[in-house]
Amino acid sequence: MMYRPAKAYIHLPALRHNLQVVKTLAPHSKVLAVLKANGYGHGVTRVAHQFSAADGFGVASIDEAIVLRQKGFLHRILLLEGLFSSAEIPLLHQHRLDLVVHAWHQVEWLLDSPHQSSLNVWIKIDTGMHRLGFDPEVLPQVIERLQSSGKAFQLHLMSHFASADESDTFTRQQFDCFNNATQDFDFPRSIANSAGLQNYPVSHYEWVRPGIMLYGAGGCELCEPALQPVMKLVSEITALKWVKQGGYVGYGNTWQAQRDTFVGIVAIGYGDGYPRHAPTGTPVLIRGQRMSLIGRVSMDMICVDLTDCADEVKIGDEAILWGVAELSVDEIARYAGTIGYELLCGVTQRVPMIEVQ
Repeated sequence: MMYRPAKAYIHLPALRHNLQVVKTLAPHSKVLAVLKANGYGHGVTRVAHQFSAADGFGVASIDEAIVLRQKGFLHRILLLEGLFSSAEIPLLHQHRLDLVVHAWHQVEWLLDSPHQSSLNVWIKIDTGMHRLGFDPEVLPQVIERLQSSGKAFQLHLMSHFASADESDTFTRQQFDCFNNATQDFDFPRSIANSAGLQNYPVSHYEWVRPGIMLYGAGGCELCEPALQPVMKLVSEITALKWVKQGGYVGYGNTWQAQRDTFVGIVAIGYGDGYPRHAPTGTPVLIRGQRMSLIGRVSMDMICVDLTDCADEVKIGDEAILWGVAELSVDEIARYAGTIGYELLCGVTQRVPMIEVQ
């Protein structure tokens, strides 16, 4: 069976390499590798196999955790959003899952449950992101409520940085808040995400929770050795044509040729997960050269200005959309006004993923 030329190469050694970079940066901490959103778009079981040296996995919901258990993974698995319903509690015990509690209703669900087996419970504290978590002032009450229940809860304390890659002032405020709220309790702690892990060694505590950096994105100026990109998104040139000066290219007549222009059509579009809002000028790598996207991104195609290499290109030439040292997913995201996370998670099911050993 033949497929469209768009495909994503998943470099498995890069996953293992990036985990080792994390371990080098935080040698005294355990590592909870975050695998939510189908392993940031890379395939959850695929990446979990490469992260076997991690101390645990973090997922968004119980269905993601059960997939990992069904595939035979025995690691600690943390439900980062906790329970969405008390009906999930039997599955929690059946599959031996860790869970976050971030609100009183979740605490009450646990206390009202007849299940008595031991649970690892991570109490989430709101240190300023104001998304999930208990106010720091009530942490002693939450701990007392859980400890006095008679149930076998093994407690951990956690929070989440909001802008560890953007605001030093706010990040330090969050760290101070977390440290002050937790320092009198002898429980394992965790606050460092990828940016916190890279930029704030003081925040490593007993557990770090890397996400995007495991997939070779998000930037890491301090990493030595450097992170390696995991996903390389590619397609091919499927048509070539000259457009005369004054001619338009693409939907909406948004791009007009200022000279006679040699245009290459690349078989990839927003139906594959390439960002529709990528503007004219977004780079595409063809024959090792940075060429410019022109006009609007279509569902199945993009158009590229190949005038400067018209004598070299041919039908079938590879076009690299992101995932190499010369063209990162983060750079494409900046052009499109988004972040690399969204692009990696957004590659659609019609794009075959090919493992590179």
